[in-house]
Amino acid sequence: MTARAQIRLLADNHRLHMNDGPIDLVLEAFGAPREIEAAYHAAANRFVAVLDELCSELEFLRQPTGVDGPLPRGSIARRMVAAVSPYASRTFITPMAAVAGAVAEEILAAMTDSAQLLRAYVNDGGDIALHLAPREKFVVGMIERPDRPSLHGTTTIDSLHPIRGIATSGWRGRSFSLGIADAVTVLADTAAMADAAATVIANAVDLPGHPHIERVPACELAPDTDLGERLVTKSVGVLSRDDIHYALSAGSRVANSLRVDGLIRSAALNLQGETYLADENNSVSPVAISSIGSVVHASN
Repeated sequence: MTARAQIRLLADNHRLHMNDGPIDLVLEAFGAPREIEAAYHAAANRFVAVLDELCSELEFLRQPTGVDGPLPRGSIARRMVAAVSPYASRTFITPMAAVAGAVAEEILAAMTDSAQLLRAYVNDGGDIALHLAPREKFVVGMIERPDRPSLHGTTTIDSLHPIRGIATSGWRGRSFSLGIADAVTVLADTAAMADAAATVIANAVDLPGHPHIERVPACELAPDTDLGERLVTKSVGVLSRDDIHYALSAGSRVANSLRVDGLIRSAALNLQGETYLADENNSVSPVAISSIGSVVHASN
């Protein structure tokens, strides 16, 4: 292992924490002790090369994705490109929109390729890749705002459902957003797909030109950002109920379009205490599923 990467069991002696620069993962596996040990060993071995691998292709990964553009070399970078490619003809997007989900997927794949596990998850800052053996399930805890954690609900994902990825995006999160959603949480077939879609939907929750929204060029906040001079949200003042409805409705229309196209399974959109759901009923209403943060645990 490199001296830079930090890998340790957390105090509960079940979850593994891995950190290297901006990459911060928490993972957990369930199964026979020897299988869990093998899975954690595989995760650690794969993790130590992840940051260098991504940095070696960072210039490419920060460029807008083309419809039929070239493919990168690394397996994580290829996951990123595959996840954002469906949006290349719709909007500006770079592979970096799926980096957290793709990293979570890659580490999970290393675990499941090396061990027979009942369940496992890899949580990369709230973007989560899941593994479920037949007849297994996870109960996923949910929060409304990533900057102010408050558990207010759960949803259950079982092995019969195709969902294996969860991601959250919004202007209050760790990444920049072009929109004003406090949080948009997406359930999709893979973590990278969920990550890319959450970014696109969160950007669509917006009130262009509204005087209570402060925006600045992304490069002023982070000179090396892939967003360049595009305006990102810095603050959002108190909005009227009509404004909130307008912004959430705009995001919900995009989310429902992505659901119809098979890019997501469902999405919850949160703005100033209001939550809308895009699901199989094409609903735009208060919902029972909300934004998912860092809490994931197995049901008994």
